[in-house]
Amino acid sequence: MNSFASPQTLTALPFPPPVDDLYSRIFDAILEQRIHAASRFTEESLAQMFNVRRSDIRGVLTRLSHQQIVVLRTHHRPRVAALDTDQTRQTLHARRLTEITLVRLACQQPRPHDLKRLRALIDCERHCTARGPAIRLSGEFHLRLAEMAGNAPLAHFLGSLVPVTSLAIAQFDAWAEGHCVWQLHQKIVEAVERGDAVAAEKSLSQHLDHLEETLHQSGLTMSESRVAG
Repeated sequence: MNSFASPQTLTALPFPPPVDDLYSRIFDAILEQRIHAASRFTEESLAQMFNVRRSDIRGVLTRLSHQQIVVLRTHHRPRVAALDTDQTRQTLHARRLTEITLVRLACQQPRPHDLKRLRALIDCERHCTARGPAIRLSGEFHLRLAEMAGNAPLAHFLGSLVPVTSLAIAQFDAWAEGHCVWQLHQKIVEAVERGDAVAAEKSLSQHLDHLEETLHQSGLTMSESRVAG
């Protein structure tokens, strides 16, 4: 029998969601712990839960597997990855080094339509945060900011780090209540719009510092000194 966090999670949705939105729906379910590391699920049970085809579920699970969010093994049920401290520490280190470079590049030639997209995302994040943690949207901001930098390999690399960080926040229950991440995102965008790389890097570092400290306070053993950056 499939075991999810609550019995309601197997209830089919009243109408099929757009396939393009399915990744966000499933990832949100993982980050909200409705599907967690101890959950026993199959492509079929997820297809019933989200009222979509198994082939659509298979595509999303493959994407999540590439992002190290879901573990796929032949002849085994899919499962949500259970992060360990070393993996999370290394991910945060790599993310700091990568993202600081990207935000500096983004400040060189900020384009109005890119800034408009970021502000729209921040506005959505602000509204969602009023109802609870907006972990995936917070990560989405950093991925969209990376696209502005104009360095596809670095942006792609960051894309492999941000989802793992989001999963760590969810699994270690490290979302700080009362901490408005969207406000820090807004400060970063304002600095990028001015082309002020120093201020943008400072705001980003403050953001990553807070994330690291929150994970530490949530029980994750970090190194004695803050990762370099």
